[in-house]
Parts: sequence; C-alpha cells; structure tokens
Amino acid sequence: MTKKRILLIIILIAILIPFIPNLVKKEKITKPKKQEIKEEKTKTTKLSMVMVGDALLHGSVYRDAYKDGKYDFSSQLEFIKPIIKNYDLAFYNQETILGGTELGLSDYPTFNSPWEFGDNMLEAGFNIVNLATNHTMDRGEKAILKSCEYWNPKKKDILFAGSYCSKEDQDEIKIFEKNGIKYTMLSYTYGTNGIKVPEGKEYLVNLYSDEKAKEDIEKVRDKVDLLLVSMHWGIEYRTEPTEEQKREAKYLSDLGADIIIGTHPHIIEPVTYIDDTLVIYSLGNFISAQSTNSDYNTMVELMTTVDIVKETKGKESTIKLENLNNELLYNYYTKGSGKWYNFKVVPFSQMNTNYNPDYKRLYDKYSKVVKLYDENIPVKEAA
Repeated sequence: MTKKRILLIIILIAILIPFIPNLVKKEKITKPKKQEIKEEKTKTTKLSMVMVGDALLHGSVYRDAYKDGKYDFSSQLEFIKPIIKNYDLAFYNQETILGGTELGLSDYPTFNSPWEFGDNMLEAGFNIVNLATNHTMDRGEKAILKSCEYWNPKKKDILFAGSYCSKEDQDEIKIFEKNGIKYTMLSYTYGTNGIKVPEGKEYLVNLYSDEKAKEDIEKVRDKVDLLLVSMHWGIEYRTEPTEEQKREAKYLSDLGADIIIGTHPHIIEPVTYIDDTLVIYSLGNFISAQSTNSDYNTMVELMTTVDIVKETKGKESTIKLENLNNELLYNYYTKGSGKWYNFKVVPFSQMNTNYNPDYKRLYDKYSKVVKLYDENIPVKEAA
C-alpha cells in the first residue's frame, strides 16, 4: 500500500470518529421499548351483619313496657342496642304483627302488637325485618293494612319483606346498597295457622312454594351481590331441622341464596354451610314471655354475626362470607304477684347468676346445638 493511500484512510477515519457515538446512540433509541402491562387491582368492600330471632310479643312483654301512659321497650333492649349499633345490617323477625293500639292489642293465640315496639327496634339499629310468619294473618286484613301503614317505605328507609298490601308492592323486590354492595331479602312462611288468606289477595303474606321461590330468585339474583332468604319453617321446640327444612335449604342454596335465616321453632337449631350458603336453621326467640317447655329452651336464643366481603377485579366480582360468629342470648324476666315483668335480652357474655344461676351449664348445652352439624362453628364464650 502506498503512503498516499495510507494517509487517505487515516484522514477518513479521523473524519468519521466524531460521528460514531451518535450512530450507537441512534441504534439504542430505535430499539422497541418493552410494553408495560398494568395488572388490575382487586377492590375490596365489606358489610357487617347481625341477626336475631322472633319478636313474640305476649301481653306480659308489652304490659311491662307500658309506663307513664305510653309503650317504651328501650329498657328491655338496653344490653342489645350497643351491640346492634356496631353493624351495617341488622335483621330480626317480627313474629307478631304490628297492627298498633288502634285495633286493640291482643295476646296468644291471635296476636296484635304496638307500633312502639318497631320504633324501639329501629332506634336500636335494626334495619332488615321479616314480616312473613304463621301469625301474619292473626287479626286479618285490617291488621295487615295497619302494618303496611307502619312499615311505609316512604317513612322508613329499611328493608322489610314478606307481607304487603298490593300485588304491585309484592312484585317490586326492594334492592338496597351500602358500601358498594347491593342486597335484598326474600321472605316466606310455611303457613298461617289455618287462617285462610283471602282469594286474590295472596300478596298479604308470602306463603312458601318451590315455584314462587324460584321465580323470585331468578327475578333478582343477577341484580344484587347479596341475597338473603328469610324462612319461617320447621317444627316448634325441635332442636334439629326436619328433612323438609334440609331439602328447602339445599334447594335455595342451589338457586343462589347467600344466607338463609330460619325462624319459627322458638328454640335454637344448628348453624351450618351448604356449599357457600350460610344456613341458620333457627335463631329461636328474641324476646317473648313464652314459658320454657324444657330446660329454658325457649329462653336461650341465638345472635349470629358475619361479614359480607365483596372483591371486585375489573368487571368481575365475588361475595365471600367471613368472620362468622354466634352468641347465645337469654330472655330474662321476673315472675311475681301474678305477673311477669322486668324483661331483658341479655347476651351470655354479660350474664351472671342474678339472671340465671345455672347459665354456664345452659351455655354448654345450647352451644352444642349450634355446632351440631359443624364443630368448627364458633360460639362466643359466656361470662
């Protein structure tokens, strides 16, 4: 190679050297960037719920509440109110119809109860009420019309179901929403103590049938996150559910019920799960003057609590039931001078021997009933 050529190559290299970094830089810039994939976050919301049983208002209960010319049940609920106030949703069963004093109050076997009891329960924090019971027709259509007047949704922003004053009201299933969770309740009773529901007015009380339950559930299941079904069923004073209760519970579970709330037997029956459905076969009485049939069985009651957790990811959402707990309650009253008085609903966590000297044995006995089908079902300890 001649000196001239070598010199020319050196000159060309010298000219190109300043551009080499830019060429490399350009190559880096033009490389495709890695695509960022954003993973959708799961959003979690929650509702807490508490459930108690039958408000069976015998004459002794409302007479005990009559003071200074008016009915006031607040002292009977003094231990319960601070508990109920802690929950988003609070269910009870209005066993006896609230037809009010204007119709004349009445006791067993055909009950009618004062509106003021409802006032005290709502003030205590209850906001979900079952109205379909075997006593709904006790005082006929007149009492149901007065009950509808009391539970008027324009005056009371709560969820009630099971008894109505028109077909339109019965067909319109009310849907509520709280904490981003939509919920409703369907309510049914096995019968009305042989009192015939007037023909063409079947809306006065929801009588259970598989067909009606299926129709109602299919109408609302895809519109709510949480579906409650209140079932007034079973045989009184029996600690185990009947085969028909078990069949209906499985049927309702298969249709998509999330929680089945059982009432009517007046005593506690087991709590269990059928697949993902929580089944409370019987909560027992909540408040009554029902004389005990056997070892305080109508006076020891159940309060069940659970969290409803909704998890949403994109357009998909699921409902889970968590933190299930149960506590026994005691329906205390004093007998004397030919009357019963000083009624109180006392949680077993606040019990002492003044209410019942044998309460720890009762706790052991009736907590076993709650756990009958599942030893893992929790029951809060007694005091």
